[in-house]
Amino acid sequence: MTERTRAAVDSDTLAIRRASRIVGTRIALACTAVVVVLIGGVFIAILSEISAAELFTPNDTDNVKIGAAELLRDAAVLGVALIVLAGVLSWLVTRRAVQPLGDALRIQRAFIADASHELRTPLAVLDARLQLLQRSLPTDDASAIAVAELRDDAKALTQIVNDLLETAETEGPGAAAATPTALNPAVHAAVHSMSLIGDDAGVSIELRDTETVETLVPASNVQRCVVALLDNALRFSPAASTIVVSITASRSSVTVMVTDQGPGIRGIEPERIFDRFARSGPSQDGGGNATTGFGIGLALVRDIAVRHGGSVRVVASSPAGTAIAFSVPRVR
Repeated sequence: MTERTRAAVDSDTLAIRRASRIVGTRIALACTAVVVVLIGGVFIAILSEISAAELFTPNDTDNVKIGAAELLRDAAVLGVALIVLAGVLSWLVTRRAVQPLGDALRIQRAFIADASHELRTPLAVLDARLQLLQRSLPTDDASAIAVAELRDDAKALTQIVNDLLETAETEGPGAAAATPTALNPAVHAAVHSMSLIGDDAGVSIELRDTETVETLVPASNVQRCVVALLDNALRFSPAASTIVVSITASRSSVTVMVTDQGPGIRGIEPERIFDRFARSGPSQDGGGNATTGFGIGLALVRDIAVRHGGSVRVVASSPAGTAIAFSVPRVR
């Protein structure tokens, strides 16, 4: 893996940092609660032993004059200091605790990249040989259909390997297009190509467009993301249903939302469907032809979005359907 890839702030790194902040915050809050309870107990004990008149009257004990008010103030200062110390220690502890997880994810990414590189060449050779075999067969040969299906299978495997390689070699935010590109044509191309698959499954795809908007995300990446979102929606959509693709724009961002009428996300937390190799449960009572899948397509969407300063999220998921929004910065 290259130094550039190792230094990249990719989605895995951001997820680790987010988890570290969450764990650190919870530890700090727990420590704060303990300190507050202890200091509160001290306050109650002091106030229960003295009268209101004695609260601000110094007591001379062993030549040391100290009043209850000063004692309460010192206890409060000590409590604040302990809370700050707990916050700093929790941040340091959680940062060190999640470091092995980050190293494991980097090793996993490197392994996927290396394995994908090794698989691409034999798959390309396999496809080339099948292509030669297909061309050499007479048109009326009974095995022509089987050879064509083998070529389709080889292409599908090649696409999976390419997706694996792209997710493994996610680059930093500097991988944007040199010039602004129109987002709408890329979305149109993705909807057009996936509509053919939708027609075979009896599912229609409706596009709700807006004015032409530009972004620094390459058109090919936008198209791949929309194709992945539509592929996911088609897997879970029952026959005779409709998938809606809408484009909305604000002053700073543009969002592509894909909404289906499937049974919703099952067997996994909605925010985890973008994790690499995450698997959701099959569709039940909602139709569709969903399988567990490889968990690569939506992870690729997340990687591309984060790489270009955007995001992808589940807006809604219920038995009435699922809506996923892909947002990227807008160029004005």
